[in-house]
Amino acid sequence: MEFKRIVVTGMGALTPLGNTVDDYWNGLINGVSGAAPITLFDASKFRTRFACEVKHFDPTQFLDKKEARKVDRFTQFALVASDQAVKDAGLTKENINPDRIGVVLGSGIGGLITFQHEVMDFAKGDGTPRFNPFFIPKMILDIAAGQISMRHNLRGPNYSVVSACASSTNAMIDAINLIRLGKADIIVTGGSEAVISEAGVGGFNAMKAMSERNDDPTTASRPYDKDRDGFVMGEGAGVLIFEELEHAKKRGARIYCEVIGGGATADAHHITAPHPEGLGAKNVMIEAMKDAHIRPEDVDYINTHGTSTPLGDIAETKAILEVFGAHAYELNISSTKSMTGHCLGAAGVIEAIACIKSVIHNIVPPTINHFTDDPELDPKLNFTFNKAQERTINVALSNTFGFGGHNACVIVKKYS
Repeated sequence: MEFKRIVVTGMGALTPLGNTVDDYWNGLINGVSGAAPITLFDASKFRTRFACEVKHFDPTQFLDKKEARKVDRFTQFALVASDQAVKDAGLTKENINPDRIGVVLGSGIGGLITFQHEVMDFAKGDGTPRFNPFFIPKMILDIAAGQISMRHNLRGPNYSVVSACASSTNAMIDAINLIRLGKADIIVTGGSEAVISEAGVGGFNAMKAMSERNDDPTTASRPYDKDRDGFVMGEGAGVLIFEELEHAKKRGARIYCEVIGGGATADAHHITAPHPEGLGAKNVMIEAMKDAHIRPEDVDYINTHGTSTPLGDIAETKAILEVFGAHAYELNISSTKSMTGHCLGAAGVIEAIACIKSVIHNIVPPTINHFTDDPELDPKLNFTFNKAQERTINVALSNTFGFGGHNACVIVKKYS
């Protein structure tokens, strides 16, 4: 069976490094850290008091004030990023069929801020239920996809995907398959997350998953460094326009790159820890390359999951060495989470955008905050430490893994 080819014709992003794709990319290649003390709530009594927040974000600059109050922060992010992507792709009423355009979005947690606010308000009262009528529609994870479809009158397949931190990558894989199978011509896809709150930070602190380097937040996310002590929480959204190639050509769309494959596997090992030998990570990269009909030696750059946790960085590196063999030493590897923090369910698409821009510009964004080599990691691997590197990038691979043992991978290449 010959699958339809899929290209990216639009991009949008809100990230800790900037509120447009270009600002985000400039932050990446210049090695900027998005970490700073938390401003979204009083974190003075928390073990972690910093995060990678989206900065200078006022939803009323993009949404009507009344509309903005009716949606959670994660949906606000998704709507703004989707507006950017739709505009970037040049989608108009005149050149699309709304029945053939769908929305598939991912989020790991959804409206946690709304949930926390409503429950805490109830707990402060006398037990009389006085909940906001928009409580449930603001909180539910699928609402961002629904809001995007209503905002842009898109009547194709519409749903959300949740697989923890792999959510937006799984959303992109579903988008690939829907277009390949002829269910849609275009899918608006990606993910959004906004859980920098008492519940989000407190919950991850209780798991001892996050860095507590409060004296130096900008260097706290340090993937592959010997002294890494956990991830830094991030937030944001990324939205991509996946489009069937012939449809894109027919409407004269600008094409950024081709999306050639994806894969999904499970560790079947532990609720939070990765398989120590990177079994699921190994299998997902193999599956993605098989789906893309490429060989390991075709890959030039891997944007790793690389969360800056002691176990995760080692397991993923073991998987890369096993899958790519001698070619692993010819690859560039980097973790952009060193700059954005871990954007949880939005991480996959935000990092896929980094891969797309790398393919376009032939620049590998760095892994910043490297100070001390980890003796458990192969020193011959090129982790692109501290400074961006120029090289020809024809194919880039993006890994994302989530609690529950979820693994997802997408691959993009230069369009020709």
